[in-house]
Amino acid sequence: MATAEAVQVISRARAARQTRTLVVIVVLAIVVFATFCVSLSLGDFKIPVIDVVKTLFGGGDRATEFIVNQLRLPRALTGLLVGTALGLSGAIFQSIARNPLASPDIIGVTYGASAFAVFAIVTLGFTGVAVSAFAIAGAVLTAFLMYVLAWRHGVSSYRLILIGIGIGAIATSITSYLLTKARVEIAQQALIWLTGSLNGRDWSNVRSLAITFVVLLPFLVFLVHQLRILQLGDETAYGLGLRVEVSRLGLIVIAVLLAAVATAAAGPIGFVAFVAPPIARRLTRSPGPAMITSGLIGALVVGLSDLVAQHAFGETQLPVGVVTGVVGAPYLMFLLARANRVGSGG
Repeated sequence: MATAEAVQVISRARAARQTRTLVVIVVLAIVVFATFCVSLSLGDFKIPVIDVVKTLFGGGDRATEFIVNQLRLPRALTGLLVGTALGLSGAIFQSIARNPLASPDIIGVTYGASAFAVFAIVTLGFTGVAVSAFAIAGAVLTAFLMYVLAWRHGVSSYRLILIGIGIGAIATSITSYLLTKARVEIAQQALIWLTGSLNGRDWSNVRSLAITFVVLLPFLVFLVHQLRILQLGDETAYGLGLRVEVSRLGLIVIAVLLAAVATAAAGPIGFVAFVAPPIARRLTRSPGPAMITSGLIGALVVGLSDLVAQHAFGETQLPVGVVTGVVGAPYLMFLLARANRVGSGG
């Protein structure tokens, strides 16, 4: 009898959590779409939001359609997809490591991408797609080095984070050296890329991000159950019959590719992957990775930050990475301070 009552309590709690998660996802999706439409409506030529919605569904006039679909939509879609990719990447990394500091912009993945991109800009004189390709290669190579150096009969999450931070520091030093040796105008071009910006984004960026999602999302859906098992710890996962290292490697590859393509499309937009997963878990009150919610939070953070960067300072437009940095850096300090208070921060 007691067992049956316990099962009912657990079932009710699980149903309540699932309902809450669904409500959070629906509300976030509405807010993300509203932010998306507002971003399309604002600019030198303001368009009512209702006309933006009509245009998106094929009902606008020719002038509105040109402004919305040709001039503003590529930037807005790039921001939406970049934020989603970073949110998902951060959720995977933090769930694997079971550590809120484990995100691609903290453990070195985006620093590696930045070093390679700056090398392409400063040394080789590349622009556009070539720089994006170097950024992806840098992120993948950085992740490979992290994994190899962290391997000791398996990969410890703690060791992976420390090695990632170390490699990130090396990549940052290389980036700084390249900038000091570059001509002023080339260094300025590289610095703009390093800040993280959605300025000048076009349909080629949207296509590359969309293709990445089409390819990677089926694998992520397949592996998300294994991610939940990995959160229980390696010993428990082994006991449940999970191939721990294969599953972990597959998830890391997906997370790195998501972060790499997002960085290649918009530069290293800081702290989005870092703040999105904990906000998502707090909203859903879920012990799991909260993948969908993390992706939506990432999209919302980038969308709102880009709105602020474009329109909050009059004629001055800031790179979106400046605004996300202002939001994310205090959160990082808060986490470190809290860790020290409880005695786990060193």
